[in-house]
Amino acid sequence: MKYFYLITFVLFTVVGAADYDRPDRNQSFSAFRISEPITIDGILDEPAWQNGHGITQLVQRDPVEGAEPTERTEIRIAYDDQALYIGARLYDSSPESISARLERRDAFSTTDMFGFFIDPYFDRRSGYFFALSAGGTLHDGILLNDEWDDDSWDGVWEGKTSIDEQGWNAEMRIPFSQLRFKKQDEYVWGINFRRDIARKNEIIYLVYTPKNGSGFVSRFPKLTGIENIDPAGNWEVMPYVRAKGEFTHPDAGDPFNDGSRYLPGLGVDIKYGLSSNLTLNATLNPDFGQVEVDPAVINLSDVETYFNEKRPFFVEGSSIFAFGRGGSRNNWGFNWSNPGFFYSRRIGRSPQGSLPDYNYRDMPEGARILGAAKLTGKVGNNWNIGAIHAISAREFADIEYEGSQSRVEVEPLTHYSVLRVQKEMNEGFRGLGFISTSAIRDFNDPRLRDDINANAYVFGLDGWTFLDKERAWVVTTWGGFSHLNGSEKRMLRVQTDPGHYFQRPDARSLSLDSSATSLQGYAGRVTVNKQKGNVIFNSALGVVDPGFDVRDVGFMWRTNVINSHIGLGYKWTKPNRISRYTEVIGAVFNSWDFDGLTTWRGVFGMLSTRFVNYYSLNANLAYNPQTCNIYRTRGGPITLNKPGYQVSLQGRSDDRKPLVLGLGYFTYIVSSGEWSRQIELQTEWKPWSNVSVRISPQVEWRNDLTQWVGAFEDNTASETYGKRYVFASLDYVQLSSSLRLNWTFTPQLSLQLYMQPLIVTADYFDYKYLTRSKSYDFVRFGDGNSTIDQTDDQIVADPDGEGAAPPLQWSVPDFSSKSLRGNAVLRWEYRPGSALYLVWTQSRSHWDDAGDFRFNRSVNDMISAKADNILMMKVTYWLNL
Repeated sequence: MKYFYLITFVLFTVVGAADYDRPDRNQSFSAFRISEPITIDGILDEPAWQNGHGITQLVQRDPVEGAEPTERTEIRIAYDDQALYIGARLYDSSPESISARLERRDAFSTTDMFGFFIDPYFDRRSGYFFALSAGGTLHDGILLNDEWDDDSWDGVWEGKTSIDEQGWNAEMRIPFSQLRFKKQDEYVWGINFRRDIARKNEIIYLVYTPKNGSGFVSRFPKLTGIENIDPAGNWEVMPYVRAKGEFTHPDAGDPFNDGSRYLPGLGVDIKYGLSSNLTLNATLNPDFGQVEVDPAVINLSDVETYFNEKRPFFVEGSSIFAFGRGGSRNNWGFNWSNPGFFYSRRIGRSPQGSLPDYNYRDMPEGARILGAAKLTGKVGNNWNIGAIHAISAREFADIEYEGSQSRVEVEPLTHYSVLRVQKEMNEGFRGLGFISTSAIRDFNDPRLRDDINANAYVFGLDGWTFLDKERAWVVTTWGGFSHLNGSEKRMLRVQTDPGHYFQRPDARSLSLDSSATSLQGYAGRVTVNKQKGNVIFNSALGVVDPGFDVRDVGFMWRTNVINSHIGLGYKWTKPNRISRYTEVIGAVFNSWDFDGLTTWRGVFGMLSTRFVNYYSLNANLAYNPQTCNIYRTRGGPITLNKPGYQVSLQGRSDDRKPLVLGLGYFTYIVSSGEWSRQIELQTEWKPWSNVSVRISPQVEWRNDLTQWVGAFEDNTASETYGKRYVFASLDYVQLSSSLRLNWTFTPQLSLQLYMQPLIVTADYFDYKYLTRSKSYDFVRFGDGNSTIDQTDDQIVADPDGEGAAPPLQWSVPDFSSKSLRGNAVLRWEYRPGSALYLVWTQSRSHWDDAGDFRFNRSVNDMISAKADNILMMKVTYWLNL
């Protein structure tokens, strides 16, 4: 295998494809200064828009790369002391056919669009984008890593559109206060434009990235002519007022909750421009209540569920804290889960402390954030910096036990910090970066020292370099080190939790230290990627040490991993009679643990194509031979993974149509008889230009033969190191759906409805125990001398009947879970940057021990369950001082 890696790498390095010399970046366009005001109304009737020659030389990227656009576009750029103005006349030979869909801000849809891209640092790597749909919807975000974009940033700017007999117009006013750039007398910025003509699936640019090329921001032409600007308004202040009511159904006799709570809130977000390229964000008593609910999840694994961040303070500008992925366009992973050094949902998380015995409790939902500050921007010679400091409050729970009430600490006062620094050199030809995170806690209650780490520190270095002047080949790498400390009991818990499993009895490279008061580890990865030309190549080698841990401020799935892959492919970018684009990829991959055991291995193949009718198809196949499983026994001995194969198919119809359908199918079949299947139907209906309905029902079936039940002490189980590891066969059914209704009344007023019903049933049967380490051999209780008996909700099993082995007992794990959750959000941006939110959230759930799937019963249980309701009104007001 190692020789195959070496030969392939050398071969494709030598072959390397030729690239474009990017002549467009030497083009120059000029903005002109205006003295008379421009009214942003989408009508280009001001004298300024008749001044000078417009930019007209756009070119197609789709459907015919390099062809002349089918419709003419004319763009002008103006400015005054405070803002940049864009006026675009988008001619159309069939104005009645213009797609003018109206969506909420940043919601993507297939519609006619006009976009403006700008690189005000002129670093050829980053920037901003601003776009308007023909219906007037605003889109904006940031550009990064030359080709990527992030729409989490919402700038305060104005844009309007209008449709007439010649086509449509787009008009933008972008305050300089919303851009970050180095203060100069005369400015040279990078710019680009994009136009989408929906009915033709036509996309045109001023300059574009070829389909077999790479680089976007680095291709931008120059914008000149801007000078002597004085962007005023370094202060942005946004106070908020919130009124919130919770109406729930607590247990009868609960002394802390009678079913209704009223939670007023008042706070302020502050943004201060320390300079034209450095911004400080601060928040006092922030409102981090989520507008959109998290999806319901049933997790039967030993791995934590990851949820996306939705809180505006952390979402906006989050890409600056991205680590380990710069330079490379593709970051493939086969059985590799990249640790996230910064997972912002750790800040303000649910309390982690345990509780003493109680009959009733009142636990805070999250640790209240007393204050937070974020610094982002560029300093010096293209040094990108980002820093976050946040302090979460000491939190207490009220408990009652046998008539006596008390307060106990459940979360200590905590200071979180994140520092990210990155230097880009030679217009992004190479880069070097650094990240550090910390969580420092102050305990008042010594009991919490055994529940939570006292301090946690993580440090990392990352970077990239291109290997050739055409920038076809790039090497991306990162490395990190973590350090935790705490009490002996706490460090013992960390060592034995699912992130580490140091207690595994047959692991040669792991050792459990019961006297340890700290834990250290390292991790890193190097990736080689070819990202130009029709030939595709991607390879990586990564490692996560067993002691590595970033979970106090970051996120990780597994440790004790050495992982590698090599992938080759080819893409056809020129349309033919069947397809407009086709890509084929093949890969081999392998994972080991630190003992050298192969924990996963396989081959993978994928086909992706878009047909001439704009339907698309993605298909992949994978085969995994027998490997070792170091996680199935959850800290116990090694077992085996039997060979299996995977088939996945996904198809989607033409996005331009009023009704769009998508179908996904996935199956994994194991030679032992285990299998899983999943089918998802995606439906999007657009009955009117301002309404869209998305429904995605999904059903999953699993037939597991080795679902975890528990581990039990048994000195007679010498082949499994003094414990019996009990498993069961499992029939698992999950039926769910997501329903979204977006109704946009105006670009500033929208209503969003979301609903997720979820039904899950799990039927455990054929209980068995592992007979020996490094095997897939099990003895079924009830066979031979073993016995099993179930009474009510308890199971008693004996491995050898009248023999020396003790009987084992556990609760029946069968369950049926039904939930229905959703919310309605009315958002009105009553002035630029200021908004009113009206939010209604409802959730209901029902749980019982019936493991068989019965649809009618489950629906009735879900509908009849008592509903918890949350009503919230929030008003923000944006001030630019």
